[in-house]
Amino acid sequence: MKVLIADDNALSRKVLRDALSNWGYEVILAENGAEAWEILNQPDAPAMAVLDWMMPHMTGLEICRRIRQMRREPYTYILLLTSKNTKDETIEGLEAGADDYIVKPFDEHELHVRLRAGKRIIDLQLDLLRAREELRERANKDLLTMLPNRPAICATLQAELARCHRDHRTVGVILLDIDHFKKINDTYGHFAGDAVLKETAARLRNNMRPYDQVGRYGGEEFLVVLPNCDLEQSTAQAERLRSRLNATSMMVDGFELKVSASFGVTISDGAERDPDVYIRVADEALYRAKASGRNCVCSLSLEDSSQRFA
Repeated sequence: MKVLIADDNALSRKVLRDALSNWGYEVILAENGAEAWEILNQPDAPAMAVLDWMMPHMTGLEICRRIRQMRREPYTYILLLTSKNTKDETIEGLEAGADDYIVKPFDEHELHVRLRAGKRIIDLQLDLLRAREELRERANKDLLTMLPNRPAICATLQAELARCHRDHRTVGVILLDIDHFKKINDTYGHFAGDAVLKETAARLRNNMRPYDQVGRYGGEEFLVVLPNCDLEQSTAQAERLRSRLNATSMMVDGFELKVSASFGVTISDGAERDPDVYIRVADEALYRAKASGRNCVCSLSLEDSSQRFA
């Protein structure tokens, strides 16, 4: 764990550095408050800081206040070094945001114990952050295919529509549906159906540009978002996905299955519209593809849609 030591006294810095290095910490030194503040604002800032109360340019107390005002994550554990040892000054330091303090001249064993307590707090906080991120990811993922789920892919579409509207570009929207999926479930079982969904998701994801997005829209339907694509480009991409999906059979529980999908394609028209508008038009195009015999691509603009939008 990296620890910042900020003290304007060279001897004090050396004693602290030697002690912390012996205890296994990676030590970063600062000679004044301004230098310490700059280090703590770097992307890979130390998780712990040992700050002298009185320093040139910026006191340890002021650094504490600034860090706590930022409410940043991950947490920075701050231990104040002070020659002050009155109740009022101790309270002042803790109210400024210090987690602990130690009085100069310090006892090495006491410092070691206090740093160890700080490390436990940081480790616990990092565990909480990881757990929170995992929950957030799970909330946005379809756990079967590991693609974004319906709310997540719809949010992506909304964000891309807003961005491309500002940049005067279009967004391609593809809605696809695995052909005869119910028959796969009825014939081979739902485990086979799940395997087909996972393999379909993998083939779609592996045949897209890095900045394109695909998510599971529901059941056997998938929604694809193509930033900066016109109708011709979006239709061509849909055809590539259709071809790659149907090119080789899927091996599912010892069975060789030929899987295809029908694709409906549309693009944004530059107006500020609800994302559901484009999904509905893509859905209309999808039904036309199914009516045309399935395993094909049908594209449809808003102007050519049977639906009317204000």
